[in-house]
Amino acid sequence: MKHTYTVTGMTCNGCVASVSKYLSEIDGVENVAVNLEASEAVVEMKEHIDLDTLKSALPEKYTISKKGKLTMDPLAQEDEKSKLQQLKPLVLIFAYLFAAAFLLNFKAWSTSEAMLDFMGLFYIVFSFFKLLDLKGFPDSFRMYDPLAKILPAYGWVYPFIELALGLLFLMRLQISIALVVTILILGITTVGVTKSLLDKKSIRCACLGTALKLPMTEATFIENAIMLVMAFAMLLQLV
Repeated sequence: MKHTYTVTGMTCNGCVASVSKYLSEIDGVENVAVNLEASEAVVEMKEHIDLDTLKSALPEKYTISKKGKLTMDPLAQEDEKSKLQQLKPLVLIFAYLFAAAFLLNFKAWSTSEAMLDFMGLFYIVFSFFKLLDLKGFPDSFRMYDPLAKILPAYGWVYPFIELALGLLFLMRLQISIALVVTILILGITTVGVTKSLLDKKSIRCACLGTALKLPMTEATFIENAIMLVMAFAMLLQLV
């Protein structure tokens, strides 16, 4: 017999492999097919296995229920909090970046120089958080970035691209190239973020890697939009 269940708590392909492994180890289970985007698992079994047995086989971070039963997962629970609470780490980081860019230039103020400093610091800080869990970042990133879905290797090199761009901006090297690359990579990511928001998917934003658990919200779109606006403004000045 075959049954379909809703599985919540999965955020990446590693979770899919984990859920498949634990369910497959249950006596009587013949085959397990887990779908990350649909948040479901199709379990083939020799004879009926009660739901409690399936639940006990999975780690606490995952919940399993009969298809159609609504079960709140960790990201859904995060949605119950105010957006300010959810995004406190992101807001603090942006506040520090703006303050740092201002302090570096307030004696001889230059908006262009301050923008370059902000963009450079942005990339350095955000690449740092991604590199904290380089193994886990690509799976989370490809959940919404269109290019990472097509080219898995892109997720592995993306943190290093950000690091390189940060150094170029801070050292004032190849600014035009860095601005064009910024527009390309953040433009692609913004398309994926926009689609995820319109589809109302409950997924985790990988902008700060996997070390900080941030839900995908409008703020993720705004974050990319700020960088894109700065990049376009700077590029127009250089043309």
